Amino acid sequence: MDLFSHAATAEASRNAPLADRMRPRDFHEFLGQNAVIASGKFLRRMIEADTVPSVILFGPPGTGKTTLALLIAGKTGAHFEKLNAVTAGIADIRKVVEASRERLTLYRKATILFIDEIHRFNKTQQDALLPHVENGTVTLIGATTENPYFEVNAPLLSRARIIRLELLSAEDVTAVLRQALTDRERGLGAMELTWQDDALSLIASVAGGDARVALNLLEQTAMSLGQSQNLTADAVELVAGDVIQRYDKQGDNHYDVASALIKSMRGSDPDAALHYLARMLAAGEDVKFIARRIVICSAEDIGNADPQALVVASAAAQAVQFVGMPEASLILAQAVTYLATAPKSNASTLAIGQALADVRSKDCGPPPAHLRDAHYKGASALGHGKGYLYPHDFPGAWVKQQYLPDKLLEVEYYHPTDQGYEATIKKRMEHK
Repeated sequence: MDLFSHAATAEASRNAPLADRMRPRDFHEFLGQNAVIASGKFLRRMIEADTVPSVILFGPPGTGKTTLALLIAGKTGAHFEKLNAVTAGIADIRKVVEASRERLTLYRKATILFIDEIHRFNKTQQDALLPHVENGTVTLIGATTENPYFEVNAPLLSRARIIRLELLSAEDVTAVLRQALTDRERGLGAMELTWQDDALSLIASVAGGDARVALNLLEQTAMSLGQSQNLTADAVELVAGDVIQRYDKQGDNHYDVASALIKSMRGSDPDAALHYLARMLAAGEDVKFIARRIVICSAEDIGNADPQALVVASAAAQAVQFVGMPEASLILAQAVTYLATAPKSNASTLAIGQALADVRSKDCGPPPAHLRDAHYKGASALGHGKGYLYPHDFPGAWVKQQYLPDKLLEVEYYHPTDQGYEATIKKRMEHK
């Protein structure tokens, strides 16, 4: 590298965003993720022994996946190559593999291949990588914000260890901010800012466990202070605007929040259910998707404890398509609070599950002859319909007769609970 290139690189580094300048250089500076890289943990031991296996780093943005990969590169004797799955293709993989093979043959030097956003590789690209990971030509470090069990091919997953990184705690984010405020070489220390603890707490709250978001917001706020040297919560609020919603309509978190909505309704917590509904709406989730989940919940978790729940949910599903946003949020809120406060029963859900299990695993036999269709010519000669008792001809529109196939005569699938209207159903069944 010549003098001009070195100067250009140094200038680019100074002009890089604060989040990039403050990237940890060693494990001492790497805050959070103690479950993964604390002394004595599997990955830390492998790094220190320079025997890093292929790994997939999985976690939300700003939790240190790329930083951890760079730390590994700096701590091992292996050559480090980096690709981004958004822009790289099979030709790039082949180029890296060929150089890795030559490096291994001539110099006995291993290669670590870091692939950022590995979930962006399609099946063919992942398959092209597989044999070279398997034979040790490259050690793979993949980084992804998506659940690798959904997005990465099973054969590739089986050859890599999944390392999950979690969102940073508010305390860890605050510590990152303090590092940046006091670091004179890479951070904002030269500005000699003063700050209030509530300002850092507010940034940590807005960032939601994402160190990159926190540092970007800190830098933007510091640059907005003008002549003032005091970082306050008011200054942060002016820059922050709307709180960033950590919700990806296409990603794993999409299903996590939807699951939390369902489980909150099931658990009879209307406030939590409204919170997750609001998160989905604020992120621009398709209201039809939300409505479908609500309809399913009405049958799965409420059932006959309140048969009106399915009516309300179905009406809401129709209404949101007719009305559209933003008014559809009112309709969904009504349905969500109705379901969350309704009595609960999964008796119907359990019943159909058991019935399907029998149908799929047993020879259940045909319906009794008296229940079979007797409308077509020749059916009576086969005994179809013979002896059938028409319930409406009897008091209470009920008469005792066999309905289940002979092989399932003693089976009972539906067991009504004592919740809501289902208690009435239970009493009616007990008197028959």
